[in-house]
Amino acid sequence: MGMSERIKERRLAMNYTQEELASRLGLQKSAIAKYENGRVENIKRSVIAQMASILDCSPSYLMGWNDNVIPVSIPHTQGVTINVLGRVAAGIPINAVEEIIDTEEISEDLAKTGTFFGLQIRGDSMEPRIYNGDVVIVRQQDDAETGEVVIATINGDDATCKRLRKYRDGIELISNNPSYAPMFFSNEEILSKPVRILGKVVELRGKF
Repeated sequence: MGMSERIKERRLAMNYTQEELASRLGLQKSAIAKYENGRVENIKRSVIAQMASILDCSPSYLMGWNDNVIPVSIPHTQGVTINVLGRVAAGIPINAVEEIIDTEEISEDLAKTGTFFGLQIRGDSMEPRIYNGDVVIVRQQDDAETGEVVIATINGDDATCKRLRKYRDGIELISNNPSYAPMFFSNEEILSKPVRILGKVVELRGKF
């Protein structure tokens, strides 16, 4: 019996629907369907551990390493919950309640390094690395280094996710998707438009 069959076996034994299991894992129903159809070969260990706890078995059982269905203790590091925003616009506080669409958890160690928020990506300008609907974890800061991915506002528009390249006479905001041309801003334009860096992307939370 493979992992996909074991996941389905334990889900049915616990009387969970795919939607209920997905909800408990913080995933979409389609993710569970993919797991049970064997269409996802590499499932994150953290997801396997959480799933095993919910399905009342051990991670090793789900992975087919043994036939032990006795729950095992999963070490858990206390995390810090941050808000995920659907949009960030110039002049609107990062923690504006009306923009909060979800929450994510980051480690305590990461949380100690600054102030963080999550942002749901819109559009395809950062594909194939970052897709529409993905969530990025952002450390609030007003500057970054060349090559780093940042969240920035331009001319008062909603925040955008781009890779930063710095020059002596200005900056360039670059999309991963070659269909979008790089955007160059002179030092004068940075002040006049203005172009403002809100934070540096430190982690990607991909969604199914």
